[in-house]
Amino acid sequence: MLPITRLRRWLGRGFAAIFLAWAASAQPIPSALDPIAEAYVRLVLAVGVHDPDYVDAYHGPAEWRTEAAAARQPLEAIARSAGELRTRLASVRLAMGEPIIGQRLVFLDRQLAALETRVELLQGNTLPFDEESQRLYDAVAPAYTDEHFAAIVAELESAIPGTGPLGERLEAFRNQYRIPPERVDAVFQAAIKEARTRTLRHFPLPADESFTVEYVTDKPWAAYNWYQGSYRSVIQVNVTRPILIDRAIDLACHEGYPGHHVANVLLEQKLYRERGWVEFSVLPLFSPMALIAEGTGNYGIKVAFPGDERLAFIRDVLFPLAGLDPTKADEYDRVDRLTNRLAGAGNEAARRFLDGRATAEATADWLVRYALSQPERAQQTLSFYRRYRSYVVNYGPGEQMVADHVERRAGGDAEKRWAIFGELISSPTVPSDLK
Repeated sequence: MLPITRLRRWLGRGFAAIFLAWAASAQPIPSALDPIAEAYVRLVLAVGVHDPDYVDAYHGPAEWRTEAAAARQPLEAIARSAGELRTRLASVRLAMGEPIIGQRLVFLDRQLAALETRVELLQGNTLPFDEESQRLYDAVAPAYTDEHFAAIVAELESAIPGTGPLGERLEAFRNQYRIPPERVDAVFQAAIKEARTRTLRHFPLPADESFTVEYVTDKPWAAYNWYQGSYRSVIQVNVTRPILIDRAIDLACHEGYPGHHVANVLLEQKLYRERGWVEFSVLPLFSPMALIAEGTGNYGIKVAFPGDERLAFIRDVLFPLAGLDPTKADEYDRVDRLTNRLAGAGNEAARRFLDGRATAEATADWLVRYALSQPERAQQTLSFYRRYRSYVVNYGPGEQMVADHVERRAGGDAEKRWAIFGELISSPTVPSDLK
């Protein structure tokens, strides 16, 4: 007979093995939130029938999408159903357990509130810019005065060489750092490879994750990640606009690693497949999910290439691949850092334009003056405002919210920064959680 201490150790090992085998094959435990989550997904697909921009990605049951298209629910019925689901959510009482379950409930409520708002806009109603962004994205962009941007423009006046209007001088300066069209793919692929290598040091991604890159024209955006499900994406890069050398690494991180592609892969793996939370099979574009996605996409650049590492990689690897002179990298970076401080100009222009406080012509002129846009680019920006409205708050303001949240918790520790970033892109976080 085995001594009792050895017997306990043996049983412990045996039980652990049995438990791990069961856990690996067990189905997720049903939750009171599951029926509400399914109804929410079906409503998102129903809105997508009316709004082709609304469903950014879907990899749930194919028949649900087919059924939504066949039913073609009226917007009034969709809004009514969303309200009823929020009422049901308010009555759900969760047992004590993982904090993430409470996060899930809040997430579903905020997503449904945004869905109601999007339906209201589709019905022809309008909202003030800040109210719209609060209801859709759970956030409001900070407001800036003309004087704020004028001070930055004044600094740029002395920083950018040449004569003539500042916007034209900036454009001429940037033209020296455009990637030749025939070298775009080589530069972009090198940036992707490095971003992926750095990301895999910290995140164990599924072995079959991947994405393909396509080069497209005549789009209102610089690049777009179309998540396909099964851990795969298609990333389209708009080559209508010339691509500056630093944009290669920024787009590789934002759209790929550790940005949109990685976030979508982890949400599918950890929440949809492992937990069975069907709400993570769909990404409605106009929702709080978008702020987390765009904010982490932008901030992910700094996570993957902290401090001077971004500049070093651009100078030492991408400049030569693009056929550019690496000795000019520092000068380019200095001007780039200054112009990045004008990023808030886009949000301010959108707010004034969509609130009816500035005409299209006045907004274009304002963008030329304070965002230093070229006239043609200003018109493209206006097209973006008309189509996507307050979506612009998800970029700069979203990045700042994510950065403040991560840095506050990481305290400057690079490893903790990666860990907190990973938690953020693989959990049912809403923007209000970042405060």
